[in-house]
Amino acid sequence: MFESLTDKLELTFKRLRGQGKITETNIDDALRDVRLALLEADVHLKVVKTFLDSVRAKAMGQEVLQSLTPEQQFIGIVRDELINLLGGEYREIDLKSAPPVVIMLVGLQGSGKTTTLAKLARYLKREKKRTPYLVPADIYRPAAIEQLKILGNELELPVYDSDPLMSAVAICQRALEEAKKKFCDVLLIDTAGRLHIDEELMQELAAIKDAVRPHHILFVADSMTGQDAVNQALGFDGKLGLSGIILTKLDGDARGGAALSIREMVGKPILFSGVGEKLDALEPFYPDRLASRILGMGDVLSLIDKVQQNVEQKEAERLQQAFQKQQFTLEEFQLQLQQIKRMGPVGGLLEMIPGGKKLASQVDADKAEKELKRVEAIINSMTIQERRNPALLNGGRRRRISQGSGTTVNDVNRLMKQFLEMKKMMQRVSKLGVKSLLSRMPNPFN
Repeated sequence: MFESLTDKLELTFKRLRGQGKITETNIDDALRDVRLALLEADVHLKVVKTFLDSVRAKAMGQEVLQSLTPEQQFIGIVRDELINLLGGEYREIDLKSAPPVVIMLVGLQGSGKTTTLAKLARYLKREKKRTPYLVPADIYRPAAIEQLKILGNELELPVYDSDPLMSAVAICQRALEEAKKKFCDVLLIDTAGRLHIDEELMQELAAIKDAVRPHHILFVADSMTGQDAVNQALGFDGKLGLSGIILTKLDGDARGGAALSIREMVGKPILFSGVGEKLDALEPFYPDRLASRILGMGDVLSLIDKVQQNVEQKEAERLQQAFQKQQFTLEEFQLQLQQIKRMGPVGGLLEMIPGGKKLASQVDADKAEKELKRVEAIINSMTIQERRNPALLNGGRRRRISQGSGTTVNDVNRLMKQFLEMKKMMQRVSKLGVKSLLSRMPNPFN
């Protein structure tokens, strides 16, 4: 989402290189560029002014520290202010209340409320060890009720059997009683939306609020709508009193103005961000991590989180033992591929590595995904004996494998060549140790 903004900020920072001090002249030039970059990203004008004033106040007259260049120092100031703009410290959703904790999701039609509610339910179940009870209260869209039932079934979570002929208030009241009977400790309410804010919608939401007294009212904001999302959030906050925000479609192609404006303008914390269509594509919102990604510094902590969430401990131990015993087979190779696939698109993973944003732009993500599927199809077409002992793969077997996987013999040969090269490298690391191996590698900067 922030590619254009990141590129423009990087150009701004480069202009400060080679200068011995941050001066009024070079800071004015840099701030002018930052202002244009933020406005082009559809950041609210008031937010841009506040942000630039704060950066200027911190940057003006600062001597360059011995270990920092003007570029580095200015980047540090901009990063700190971006973090403040996005909310400062990470805010975890507060679940400390007598069960069931009632969480009500509100927003306009098309913002992704129903899917987001299911994603939130999955997060609370897996990460917080809670038992959510899902409530479809959008009586105007029977498809939304059916959609939530399907998603709840996929998550193996209970869903209230809403009747579209009942009022939304009655549905929520009865669902609350059912949640208590079923000993569910979180009640998640999916409310109706409109194409725009109207009095009828707000009256219904206010009535639900009075009836079930939610602990949280979370506004689901579509990041693709830019500053409109800010205006919508202000409208809902004024009528209902929001406790937090969930940003959806943060993986999209929009300019990012909503993400950079909404916290400052509405004054409510961003608690989660949606980063994909799958049910596992909801992440806690960390202002410092997003600020680093906007500035092209990557997001290693989120990458580590993804690894921990998607790599099974038993699988990791098995790979480690195979590595140590130099028994790395195609079975372990397939296991690695499955772990990579579970962590998400290749391009997204590359962007989390410092400096990886440029590499991600050079990599054809679709082609990489297709290659992973092709490799997996080839390995799946092998027998167990062939996976464990690749030396068995003669010409006849390779032809059979290529036919079974819908690939060519050349594809199979290329995979085997890549596998053998990886196996040699791992054996070398095992014998020499990582430090010794690195010391023998040529210095690319000589």
